[in-house]
This record gives sequence, C-alpha cells and structure tokens, in this order.
Amino acid sequence: MLSGSVLIIMLIFFSCLVTVVSPLLLFPSSILTIYYLLSETNLFLQPFANVTGSLNENGVCQCSVYLPDTTFPVQKVEMLEITARVLSEKFEIELIKVSQYTKAIEMYELKIRNLTIKVQHMESTSVSYTELDFQLLKLEINEMQRLVTQLKSTLVGSNVIVEQLYVEIRNLTLMVNDLESLDKNNILAIRREIVTLQNRLKECEKDRNQTTPPSYFPPGSCGHGGIVNISKPYIVQLNWRGFSYKYGAWGRDYSLQTPEKDLYWVAPLNTDGRLLEYYRLYNSYDDLLLFRNARESRTTYGEGSGTAVYNNFMYYNIYGSRDMGKLNLNTNTLALRKTLPNAAYGNRFSYAGVTWQGMDFAVDESGLWVIYSTEESTGNIVISKLNDTTLDVLHTWKTRQYKPSVSNAFIICGVLYATRPVSTRKEEIFYMYDTNTEQEGKISIIMDKMLETVQSINYNPSDQILYVYNDGYLVKYNLIFQPMLP
Repeated sequence: MLSGSVLIIMLIFFSCLVTVVSPLLLFPSSILTIYYLLSETNLFLQPFANVTGSLNENGVCQCSVYLPDTTFPVQKVEMLEITARVLSEKFEIELIKVSQYTKAIEMYELKIRNLTIKVQHMESTSVSYTELDFQLLKLEINEMQRLVTQLKSTLVGSNVIVEQLYVEIRNLTLMVNDLESLDKNNILAIRREIVTLQNRLKECEKDRNQTTPPSYFPPGSCGHGGIVNISKPYIVQLNWRGFSYKYGAWGRDYSLQTPEKDLYWVAPLNTDGRLLEYYRLYNSYDDLLLFRNARESRTTYGEGSGTAVYNNFMYYNIYGSRDMGKLNLNTNTLALRKTLPNAAYGNRFSYAGVTWQGMDFAVDESGLWVIYSTEESTGNIVISKLNDTTLDVLHTWKTRQYKPSVSNAFIICGVLYATRPVSTRKEEIFYMYDTNTEQEGKISIIMDKMLETVQSINYNPSDQILYVYNDGYLVKYNLIFQPMLP
C-alpha cells in the first residue's frame, strides 16, 4: 500500500513531466525518448486494482490497494529530467542560430538587390566597363554564395528562403559572366587604342630627342617670337633669413651700360609678408651660393614682393601708399618717391595667393615697367612703361585679365606673361599681352615648382633667366624662345 507522501510525489512528478515534455513536442526524437522512459517505468500499466473491503472490530471500513511495483523509479526520472534539459538547451542554441542566419539572410538579400540594380544599369547603359568592374562583382557574389552554402549545410531540412537565395545568386553569376563576355570586344578595342597611343607617344619622344638645339638669341635681343618653352627649375638655395621668410624677391641687376656686370640681390620680406626691411647684395654668383662677401642693408620703406633692380637702383612700392620708391643701392638712400596715378593699394587687387603686391615692378630689354590695377579697371591688369630716372609714366595699356586670378607676371620684349597655379607642383604661363601690337592671347607653358606658392618672378635680359622666389627658396629657370615667324 502506498503512503500519502508517495502519491503526492507521483502527482508532482506527472505535473512536472507534462511541463517539461510540452516544449519538446517540436522534436519527434524527443517524443520517442519520453515514450521509451515511460514504458520502462511501467507508468502506462494499470496503476492499482480494486479489492473487496472489510470492517474491523471498531466498525471502520478497510480496503487494500495493490501496485505492480512498490519501488518508485527515482533514477529513471532523474535521467528523464536530464534528457529534457539537454534537449531544451539544444533547442535554444538552434533557435539562436536561426535568428542569426535570418539576420544574415536579410543583409545579403539587400546586397543582392543592390547588385541586381548595378547589373541592370550595366545592361541598360552603353558605358564600357573594365575587367576590374566585373571582378569586383564576382567577388561580392562569391562571398554571398559561400554564406548561402554554409546556411544550407547548417540548417536541418529544407529551407525555402535559402534555396531561393541560392538560385538567385546562381542566376546573378550567369548574368555577370554574360555581360563580361559581351564587353570583351569593347575591352579589346580600348586596349588596341592604348597600344596605338603608346606607339604614337614613342614616335613623338623619338622626334623630340632628334630635334635640333633651340635657336640662340643674344642677350638683350628681341629678334625672337616669344617664349616657347621653359627649363626645369634650378634650386639655388634657401634665402639667408630662413624658411619662415616665405615672401620676397630676388634677381640679378640689369644695366644697359654694363650688362656683363654681376650684381645679385635678395630681398625677403618680414614674416608678416608685407614689410621689406632687409636686403643683401652679392657681387658674384659664387658669393651668393657661398653666402660670402654679402652687403646687408636695412630700409623701412618697402611693401610687398614686387621689387625689381635696374641700373643699380631698387624699385618697390612705398609702404602703405600708392607711391613708387627708387632706392640707391650704393648709398642705401631713397633717391626718389613718386605717386603712381590711380593705382590701387592697401592689399587691393593683389596676386592670387600673394598679399600686399599691389605694384609689381618688371625689367625687360627696353627698361622699367610696373604692373598694377586701378579701381577704374575693376581689378584688371594695367601695364605702364616708366622713365627709370623720373618715374614718370610714359605709356599705359589696359588688359582684360583680372589681376587677382593671376599668381604672378613678368615682361619680356614688351610682352606681358601671366602665370597661374595648376597644382601644388605645377604653374602655367597661360596669358600674354603684347604692348607692341596691343594684342592679347592664351598660351600654355607648364613650369615645375618646388613648393606651392610663387611670390615673385623677375626676368633678366642679360642671361634670359627667370628668377623666382618660391616659398622662401631662390629658384632659376632658363627660357627657350621660338624663332621669329617670317
């Protein structure tokens, strides 16, 4: 006969067993396991049998219940609980995997849609795509195909979404292969064109190497047709005041009386990029290279990088005014000061990237010039020929070139040449104005430069060299002129 506690335990066990077994109904294998355990414990057999009762001596009714097995199978129940827990954990792991793969599938569905749009665009347009475009598409498709294959092998049973993805990826691969085969003709045509251009370039290089040396024109001569080319830059040195003095000018004095005389000058501005305070003179190029025998002087009148030296006099813009200054280099005294009529000043209409250069003095074979702008010209370049003795304006030309869009300018044989930046390492001589014919035009001569900004350019007719002040460095360029047209 079972005690009341044993019956209570059995009832608790059956209630727990129903709770544990219910989530496992998703898995047929779990049901078979539970059925096996129940059959082993004889729980499906008749649990008790009715017998005839009797009265005791006190008149109380008595009856007996006979069970087939009086021993409760505790060990088997524990095995059942452990098995149920393991199956539940496995179910949770599989559920997490399905959730992760669902997110991955959604992400790759979006990628497939994007790739489909890209391929459709390739089909509908006439643009010729390179082999690299197709290779990139193939890499993306192969990555998705690898994931879908992994999903198919991981998930138990057939999954409609995965199978559909796999089919779509295969179709996409076939489509890209077809497009690549259709584009081969275009690729071959482009390659043939490239080979043709390479051959033409080699022929051009061969012809260039076989050309005759450029024509020679004596210093001071204008019997040529203007600039046709320019040499690579020759970096002389950093200015003597150091890298911080990025603004300034330098060059070689041009004297009609003694054109063979050497007098090199270097005039860096203060670090504010405005005040010309110190300059140095060298009696030879070797002295300049070796910083030897320098004559250093101080002046407090100059402004900007538009300085030029002609016949042993330095010409510059007087600080804070529209006045021109003529400095005697022998005595370091201001020999003359004169107003340039209507000239804009005070950093008005300066060159692009260069401040405080309202006046830019230039020297050519015929003498002294000044390049500037006026309010009347609305910032366009104005050129005036000066009397170097009195600083009187002899003649004026107005151009249609806006000065602040020009990085610098110089004059050769009465022809103004203007430059502009192409990149941080390239400058272009792009504009010219001939004061002899009053004609202007566009040209294109590329100048290599060491650093980004060209602060000043001075031409010297004695050696036909451009002296360029490039972010504190002293740089030279040789010019090549074309013969005069018949």
